Amino acid sequence: MTGPSPNLYSYPNTGALAQQLRAYVLRCQNSALERHDTFRVAISGGSLPAVLAEGLLALGNGSPEDTPQFSKWDIFFADERAVPLDHEDSNYRLLQDELINKIPAEQGAPKVHPIDADHVNDDDPQELADLYQEELMRSFAAKDSVKLPVFDLILLGCGPDGHTCSLFPGHELLREKDAWVAAEANSPKLPPKRITLTLPVVTHAVHIAFVATGAGKKEILKQIFDAEEGRDLPSALVNQGAGDKVSWFTDHAAIEGVSFPKRGSL
Repeated sequence: MTGPSPNLYSYPNTGALAQQLRAYVLRCQNSALERHDTFRVAISGGSLPAVLAEGLLALGNGSPEDTPQFSKWDIFFADERAVPLDHEDSNYRLLQDELINKIPAEQGAPKVHPIDADHVNDDDPQELADLYQEELMRSFAAKDSVKLPVFDLILLGCGPDGHTCSLFPGHELLREKDAWVAAEANSPKLPPKRITLTLPVVTHAVHIAFVATGAGKKEILKQIFDAEEGRDLPSALVNQGAGDKVSWFTDHAAIEGVSFPKRGSL
């Protein structure tokens, strides 16, 4: 891997991982609030919201630096499925169930930006993608004045095929350079209609974190980190495009046999 390398952290279990992920996210939060008094985050689905919630909802040490300031969070979705917001496949519903609905009232409520539910049943999800891009423009400035939005943090998962967001191996969307949000009408993974942040938007973030756990991830992580044939996988392209802005949070089972240098603490 040429250029700056991503950071690969490994922990004995998801509990220890969640604790370290909390420290990392709050460090990103505090840095963002110093810059512009808002913490703009994009979040994926899968197992990520549960691990994130385990870390963020735990009792901290009470210091301002160790306290989530949810009222200053702007939460977007790194990808979303074209389904109603209360559907079991909805990343919005998943995040609501795992995290948002469990935040103590005294910590405030984040501003969450869901997809436009009026267009989830369209035959073509392009309108859904266009509307979400307009939502980003309202928060990050118009597209003609900003080439790419700059998220303070993007939190991602990694599929067993190496996909991340709804960017799949070998797909033409990996070559998208102009759009901020792209539509996928025939995803290889159900449900078929989705929208996703594009690769340039992901790699342009200030910080990017992957969460990957379980023995089911070890073969794909070997490809991403150690094998030449894995360098074109979407998750590997994020590593290459963003370098040391990327941090991977894994458990020992997920990186068994991976030779890439690992760290145990932030």
